[in-house]
Amino acid sequence: MSSTASGKSGTWRNWGGNVASRPAREVTPASVDELAAAVRRAAEDGLTVKAVGTGHSFTSIAATDGVLIRPQLLTGIRNIDREALTVTVEAGTPLKRLNLALAREGLSLTNMGDIMEQTVSGAVSTGTHGTGRESASIAAQIKGLELVTADGSVINCSEKENPEVFAAARIGLGALGVITAITFAVEPIFLLTAREEPMPLDKVLADFDELWAENEHFEFYWFPHTGSTNTKRNNRSAGPRRPVGQLAGWFEDELLSNGVFQAAQWVGRAVPATIPAIAQVSSKALSARGYTDIPYKVFTSPRRVRFVEMEYAVPREAVTETLRELKAMIERSPLRISFPVEVRMAPADDITLSTASGRDSAYVAVHMVKGSPYQGYFTAAERILTAHEGRPHWGKIHTRDAEYLAGVYPRFGEFTALRDRLDPDRRFQNDYLRRVLGQ
Repeated sequence: MSSTASGKSGTWRNWGGNVASRPAREVTPASVDELAAAVRRAAEDGLTVKAVGTGHSFTSIAATDGVLIRPQLLTGIRNIDREALTVTVEAGTPLKRLNLALAREGLSLTNMGDIMEQTVSGAVSTGTHGTGRESASIAAQIKGLELVTADGSVINCSEKENPEVFAAARIGLGALGVITAITFAVEPIFLLTAREEPMPLDKVLADFDELWAENEHFEFYWFPHTGSTNTKRNNRSAGPRRPVGQLAGWFEDELLSNGVFQAAQWVGRAVPATIPAIAQVSSKALSARGYTDIPYKVFTSPRRVRFVEMEYAVPREAVTETLRELKAMIERSPLRISFPVEVRMAPADDITLSTASGRDSAYVAVHMVKGSPYQGYFTAAERILTAHEGRPHWGKIHTRDAEYLAGVYPRFGEFTALRDRLDPDRRFQNDYLRRVLGQ
């Protein structure tokens, strides 16, 4: 069993440790035909079906008491089309393996999120994204999908074939079927130069429009209880390649970002009063640095400190106001927050339930270390984020329901109508989908 989401005695648990379920049975199909047969057999037995990747979602989007499909045998690259610049990959392939395989072939995705442990199908189904002026979500780079639907049939969709399914299934929440393969647009591998530097929050917010417009990929982390941020700008580079040195990389990425950070979390949990002081030190520990490397080595980083997370997409023009309100809320509350708030960007896209559907967006993510009581903080943050018509990340903690979501997604009804057509008996239903999509 994979070392990620798993459990003893038939219990499945997610990566963040906040969701558990007991499926009636687990299936690990070795082919699309076997997967389709498992869906048909579930229907005969009156069981629901859920495919689960590495369990990196903090919501119960993958939880089931029916048939749990594990896709770890459905991995690898099916086809690379160098003329069309596409790669077709099996649904269970981890992003890490895809990135490595593409790099060996001299190819790369245009953009990616900051974690690459997830399977490709899990990442796209929940709307995983990075930050970008022109590109952000992994799903927006999809050119085609192969999907097993509720009756066990296999359909292909793209802009030309089943376009209405393609519009929705790129971020399908597992509600429309089980993805078995994805065709991504790729490009010849390129270099990115990353510039990481501390910057006062007031300056980031004052210059936000410029920072967004002048960089292909801009993001920042704000340290609560301080006026400090760490900014990161990634832009294409002619080279040469100048990776982070091994020792510096270990010191900054492992010791500071994971080791010292883990220790700070332990101290903060034991003595919450120390958190503001720790935050002041943490925010000053990271110095400016620059490096140039191939995309996945710049976009992604290891995350060894386990956490739970809530993230909302707000309209891009609302982000500075949102952060000011978040800062004011933390300052006047008894909360002690030891995890930075992460802010990223995305351009509008045309995917039905994408968090950036039809509007330029900024993502505001709040985190707490695994096992800590996060409800007070997340509830207060969610109040601010929803006041700005925020759309919750489908794979991260939130309390929104279908009624709210129908109000912030203009094409919500289009998605639920397609679901009625593809899955009338709700073979792929679970409690989470019942809440976010309605009956």
